[in-house]
Amino acid sequence: MTTSLITDNSITANWNLTGHHWAVDMLQKHIVRGTTRHAYLFAGPPGLGRRTLALRFAQALNCPSPLEAGVPCGTCRDCRQIESMKHADLSVVESESEGGILKVDQIREARKLLTLKPFQSKYRVALFLRFQEANDNAANALLKTLEEAPSYAVLILTADNAEQLLPTIISRCEVLRLRPLSVDDVQRELENRGLETGRAKLIAHISGGRMGYAIRLTENDSLLDQRDERLNDLLSLLPASRVEKFSYADKLSKDKDVMRQTILFWLSYWRDVMLRTAQAETPLVNVDRNLEIEDIASRMDLSASRRIVGGLEDALEKMDRNVNAKMLAEVLLMDLPKV
Repeated sequence: MTTSLITDNSITANWNLTGHHWAVDMLQKHIVRGTTRHAYLFAGPPGLGRRTLALRFAQALNCPSPLEAGVPCGTCRDCRQIESMKHADLSVVESESEGGILKVDQIREARKLLTLKPFQSKYRVALFLRFQEANDNAANALLKTLEEAPSYAVLILTADNAEQLLPTIISRCEVLRLRPLSVDDVQRELENRGLETGRAKLIAHISGGRMGYAIRLTENDSLLDQRDERLNDLLSLLPASRVEKFSYADKLSKDKDVMRQTILFWLSYWRDVMLRTAQAETPLVNVDRNLEIEDIASRMDLSASRRIVGGLEDALEKMDRNVNAKMLAEVLLMDLPKV
C-alpha cells in the first residue's frame, strides 16, 4: 500500500502489508522452498488488497537484493518498477473499467509475452485483474495459457469470488481466499498513518475491513463526498413521486461507473437497515448515519429490508451481464419503499 518496505522485522516479514499474514507466509514459503506454483488466484471483495498482495508477490519473486529469502527490499529498480506496474517482465491485464469486459484479444497478447523468456528478472509475471469480468472466449483462452505456461512464468488472477470463474481455471490455480480485517485493525492502521481518530473510525467502518478501500477513501476526499451525496439522494427518493424517481433513474443510468458506485453505497446502507430490523448486534458500516438508519428500521419489517438488499445485489449482478442500465435503474427506484 506504500511504495517502499521499511526495516521493522514484523512488517518486512509481512511485505509491509496490513493483514493477510497467512497468505504472505504461504507465498514466502513457496519462494524459499522453490515450490512456486505456475498460477495463483487471489479471491475476495474489491478493495481488500488483492492487487497489492499480487504486486508484493511479484516483487518477492524478482527482487535482486531481498532483505531475506522471500522478502523484497522494495527500494531497488525492479521493486519500484513492479510497484508502478511498469516492469519489463510484468504484464497487467484488465478490462477498460471496473464492471467492463476483459476480452480474448487481451489474453492472447499476454500469452505472446509469456512465451518470451524474462528480460531482466527470474520470472515473467502476468497479473489478470478482476478476472470475473472475462468473457467466455477470454476465459477459455486463459485456460489454454494455464495448460501451456512455461516454467519461468507465474500467472496471478484476482476475482471477487472464485466460484465466478470456470471450475477448470480454479482447479489449475493455487486459490487464496482473502478476508477483510477487523474494523479496529483498519482504524488502528489509519491512525498510525496520521488520521484523526474520528475520521479513522468512520473510514474504517465504511471500508468494512477492506484496507485497500480505506486507503482510497483517505487519499480521495471526493469519494466520501460522493457517498454523502448519494445517501442524501436515497433519503430524498424514499417519499418521492414516480415522476421524480423516473427522472433520477434516467440521470443515474447515463454513467455506468456512477450507477455502480451509487448502488454499492445504497447496498451498504440498506444492509445496515436490515441489521437493525433484525435487531442484530453487528456494528453498522455507516456509523455516521446511525440515527436515520434506526428510524427507517423502526418503520420496516425484516422481510422488506431483505427484499431491498436482494434487489440491490441483483442489480449489481445484472450490470455485470450488461442488462439495459436505464431499465435496471427504473426497476430499482420503483422498488424503493415509501417510508
